[in-house]
Amino acid sequence: MSAKRQQEECGNTDKRKRRKKREEIAEVSSVVDDEEVKRAVREAWTRRAHYTHENLELDCHPFPHCIIQNFISSETFVENLQRELLDLNFHEKSNDLYKFKQSDDLRKRTEPHISGLRAALFGRFRSWLGEVLDVELEPTVDISCAKYQYTDVLLCHDDELEGRRVAFILYLVPPWQSSDGGTLDLFTTDSHFQPQSIAKSLVPSLNTLVLFEVSPVSFHQVSEVLSEDKCRLSLSGWFHGPSLERPPRHIEPPIPRSPHLPRDETLLLEWVNPVYLDISYQEQIQEEFEDSSEIQLKDFLKEEKFLEVSESLRLAQVKWTRRGPANKRCYEVASLDTLPPCLSACWELLRSEAFFLLLSNFTGLRLHYLCPNDEDDEKEDGAKEEEEQESTRDGEATGSLTDSSSTNKSREKELSTPECFGELRRWSHGDYTLLHDGEAARAEYALDLILPFGCSDWQSEFGGFTSYVANEEDEELLTVYPEDNSLALVYRDKETLKFVKHINHKGSSQPPGNSTCRTFYDFSFVYYE
Repeated sequence: MSAKRQQEECGNTDKRKRRKKREEIAEVSSVVDDEEVKRAVREAWTRRAHYTHENLELDCHPFPHCIIQNFISSETFVENLQRELLDLNFHEKSNDLYKFKQSDDLRKRTEPHISGLRAALFGRFRSWLGEVLDVELEPTVDISCAKYQYTDVLLCHDDELEGRRVAFILYLVPPWQSSDGGTLDLFTTDSHFQPQSIAKSLVPSLNTLVLFEVSPVSFHQVSEVLSEDKCRLSLSGWFHGPSLERPPRHIEPPIPRSPHLPRDETLLLEWVNPVYLDISYQEQIQEEFEDSSEIQLKDFLKEEKFLEVSESLRLAQVKWTRRGPANKRCYEVASLDTLPPCLSACWELLRSEAFFLLLSNFTGLRLHYLCPNDEDDEKEDGAKEEEEQESTRDGEATGSLTDSSSTNKSREKELSTPECFGELRRWSHGDYTLLHDGEAARAEYALDLILPFGCSDWQSEFGGFTSYVANEEDEELLTVYPEDNSLALVYRDKETLKFVKHINHKGSSQPPGNSTCRTFYDFSFVYYE
């Protein structure tokens, strides 16, 4: 038995030896072995100063980052590493923040060059980096491979997650120019630690390692890849250690809401397709809406009004302002005081008392005091007699019913104060909105309205659609695509969030017979009961 066990153990030892033999050793840049360089980098990092030596550069604007060219000494190793990585299985990753292909976790891959690089990064190089930062980095291995191809992107974020101390990217790309996109863009930040503008764009370069400390100001993005035939291949991950202290997250001031404007149904008769003003059709719409919590009403505006608004958006000298910050949103909004009469009238329509009542009829939501809610219906019959008796007693006590009636009206007004917030938005290449913590914290029951213009040739592959998702889940609940003169209504609860998907380069090309880049507009309103 002992002989057999010994034989098995020898066999296992041989296997381990063979496995070890297969792992190729990754020799990294000689600057890592230079004690003088290490000392200089540590001092410069501490003082937030610029430093260069041969193929290493430390730059502290807009936040500290280090670039090491020719990181792996052997060109042959780099070529074989590329080959092994491209043979991996990649999975499409797409949400509000990014679109690219990612490999499985490389922590346990046994390919000789992948495992060799992993050992070098999280062994010797980790020790060097820990000494430079004067912090003990954990042996945690956190690394994967990403492929960015045409229209792939990673939007503005700071990488902050518990345990992440230093982020790194090793580029394994063909010859690359800034015109190919895919740059690593670094953002400046404002006094609230929010991203402001791109201060520096790093063009990917073969066998170049970029690393930076994960901090409250480490906002960055991978710009959209514009080359249709190049693949931006990279290895990326994090060295783990004690996180840097973070100030309280900035909370944006709440968006001001407004009650309805006192406008009567004359406005509806002037603007809205008559079919939607028919009471029996409104009842059908409400039944469908109550089943699915969403509906799209095609050809909502009268055709002449839709064409008038479309033309006005195209020709009018409206002032547009870009909304940020980039880690939350990027699109343009119209300054209301610069709207021509036609657009102002459409704005008034969507804020009018008559339109609030129309939405109540479409949805069954209490957006007007004339629309009873379910609770009122249930209580109405049972409480009628009691209210009459109470009213009689009040009348006898005061000698008049006026005060009681006035009090009831006041109470009714307090219970029913529907409000709205709206924007006229312009969408073009590079625009988007993102899910973020502040939005999740403030989520509440609301009715979203979107009325698009100028998107007759818009395709879903361009992006620009509104996606509804469950909070803290990847599940997509609903997608609303921009469609001319189609009024989209979506009722969302506190666990439902939304974002507008990044508009990619495909959406920037000129439509046939048009000399301008593709752009569309929408009136976007949120109504609260």
